[in-house]
Amino acid sequence: MRVAAIQAAPVFLDAAATTDKVLKFLNQAARGGAELIAFPEVFIAGYPFWLRIPAIATNDELLKVGHIAYLRSAIAANGPELAAIWSEAAKHGVFVYIGFVEKTASGGSVYASLAAIHPDKGIVGVHRKLKPTFHERLIWSDGDGRGLEVHDFKGLKTGALNCYENWLPLARQAFYAQGEQLHVAVWPGDLAVVQNISQFIAMEGRVYVVSASGLLRATDIPEAFPLREHIVADRLIINDGGSMIVAPDGLIVAGPVIGEEKILYADVDVEIVMGEHLKLDPAGHYARNDVLRLTVNRDRYN
Repeated sequence: MRVAAIQAAPVFLDAAATTDKVLKFLNQAARGGAELIAFPEVFIAGYPFWLRIPAIATNDELLKVGHIAYLRSAIAANGPELAAIWSEAAKHGVFVYIGFVEKTASGGSVYASLAAIHPDKGIVGVHRKLKPTFHERLIWSDGDGRGLEVHDFKGLKTGALNCYENWLPLARQAFYAQGEQLHVAVWPGDLAVVQNISQFIAMEGRVYVVSASGLLRATDIPEAFPLREHIVADRLIINDGGSMIVAPDGLIVAGPVIGEEKILYADVDVEIVMGEHLKLDPAGHYARNDVLRLTVNRDRYN
């Protein structure tokens, strides 16, 4: 099966326009032969980079400006944006992972969510980031374990996590225990963070890893966004990407890509995954369930 990682910048805080961009990349990747396509973390419609800026993170009034804009950009899992992506995925027969900012029931918070969209079945999973990282906790709510599920597409078992969740050993093990063969890792965009863990997961789980990383340049932030000057400062590139695809032996077979929008492709072979499990199966012959045991609560909280 051919898989693709999309490295691109969102139309910042514009869900409708970013959805249109998703559809264009989806079409292009499908024409390139991809049957499974992964987009970056919260690609619809952008990462709240302003939270990393000390002058903003310590100023309630500026934080409120960013929070209002972010709430307005959030979408519902059952809304028209993901429905449009499913419709396009169905035309091409492709499975899609897409990160999005998800509205909460309260309307005052959001989740960093990751939808799994099957071309025939529609949305088969929405994973909400378990624990936002550091500054992200100012704006993203804690998720739950409902999305820690492997999906079977044409005989390939896939699972996906957001950004620093990929560093959580038990979250990874939850997928290995379900027979994961391809792991999708989505990121806002930072090669320094992406590369080591992508290769580690591949070698630990004996799985393919598709790391789809975002991109954000000064030119991607609208002039009208009130916090723009704080974010841009002297930065031409804010998030640099770093997308890559890694084989089960840890070898990078596509990428990494820095500073540009690009589609990465790779062909995955389930038999290679099976062969690499000869010496290590972390949820099988190399596990000790009599000594170490994992339980997963997959309840959806709201």
